[in-house]
Amino acid sequence: MGLQLSAPFILASASPRRIELLRLLGLDFTVMPSGADETFRQGESPPAHTLRLSADKARLIATAHPGSWVLGADTIVVIDSDVLGKPADPEEARQMLKKLSARAHTVFTGFTLARQEARIAVSEVVESTVLFREIAADEMAWYINSREPYDKAGAYAVQGMGAFFIKEIRGSYTNVMGLPLCEVVDVLKQVGAVKFEV
Repeated sequence: MGLQLSAPFILASASPRRIELLRLLGLDFTVMPSGADETFRQGESPPAHTLRLSADKARLIATAHPGSWVLGADTIVVIDSDVLGKPADPEEARQMLKKLSARAHTVFTGFTLARQEARIAVSEVVESTVLFREIAADEMAWYINSREPYDKAGAYAVQGMGAFFIKEIRGSYTNVMGLPLCEVVDVLKQVGAVKFEV
């Protein structure tokens, strides 16, 4: 019982959140980070960046494993046209959280499913809006001290302690985590990568 794959499946990412989400589906998969260059290109919009990068990640691994399905993904947090990456230190985390406090921001995830042997590559970008409540100074200090913000785009984890900052999510919750499962499963079915077995 579960999802049956038509070929081996590779996640071209080491993201613990993406691994956790795919495991929820009961998929049997291998993790192979691509090492793709994540630099923004001049004039590239956030959605275009996530799409290009997800395709680059999938293509790099699919070329070496032509018979496998390969899923690449990239997630970014945007507010006021600023892209918030992963904070390097407490002060950067504080600045990001202050910017997000009591405001809405956008999370974009681009994903690409590719299989070289079948000449298939399908890409999509999914957008979610997240509204934060106001974050008090003591809450912010406590959260930064927890160290949770450091490997998270935007300095928070929607599925972690950072969840109590969130008043509302418009769009996909799993997209904010790093992989929009609804859309990913739709694409997996569309290309014949999975079947639901009872």
